[in-house]
Amino acid sequence: MWKLSLAAGFAAGYVLGSRAGRQRYEQIAKVTRQIAQSPAVQGATARARQQAGAVAGKAAGAVADRVGDRLPNVVTDRVPYFKHSRAEDDGWGTFRP
Repeated sequence: MWKLSLAAGFAAGYVLGSRAGRQRYEQIAKVTRQIAQSPAVQGATARARQQAGAVAGKAAGAVADRVGDRLPNVVTDRVPYFKHSRAEDDGWGTFRP
């Protein structure tokens, strides 16, 4: 049943989108760009990225602490995260605690 609902939703979106035309698409795209470039959205995005990096860093640190010493050298040599024991930026926005 959910597949039928999904297909009906896609069909309705396609029909409505094709009737709206290119002009409406450009209008929606312009508003979307303006919203994405607003300072409030940029700030919220930066805070979310920082928070996600901190959480990912804590999770990776927990995994590394629990299984890092049990992994073979072949794995730990290829994953730089297992080599570092102090807090530092890994270039992806994650920090190991």
